[in-house]
Amino acid sequence: MSLTLQVPQRADYPRLLQIWEQSVRATHDFLPETYLVILRDHVLGKYLDAVELICCKDSAQRILGFAGASNGQVDMLFVAPECHGQGVGKRLLRHAIDELGAWQLDVNEQNPKALGFYLHQGFKVIGRSEKDGLGQPYPLLHMALADPATMAEN
Repeated sequence: MSLTLQVPQRADYPRLLQIWEQSVRATHDFLPETYLVILRDHVLGKYLDAVELICCKDSAQRILGFAGASNGQVDMLFVAPECHGQGVGKRLLRHAIDELGAWQLDVNEQNPKALGFYLHQGFKVIGRSEKDGLGQPYPLLHMALADPATMAEN
């Protein structure tokens, strides 16, 4: 699969939101529908504009996933569920580390697939919070990449 990275435009936000929602629904089955609606409003209204964004496109210029980083942290990384396991997430994460200087991130403790992905990429758990960023009871694991050279090659 031929993948390219580009900075998304505001016109791409509906697709980014679609990927966010599809990905969250596929991996965050612990979140109730009412909370997903709140989060979706925050993603579109606040979060996308608060980070440096990068998106991954295929040869047909379809957006397959995106990442956002700020202040040395990967704040979001979402991949369309049909593209999981195809290198999109790794490509986005590598860019966030190498180009955006993001070596830390938080992951929902109840999302074992994402946790496994980050552990495989060389991240280590360095802390835990009982509540998420909105103060809700969805624990977060704080992770850091000790050495970007240790990121998995496969």
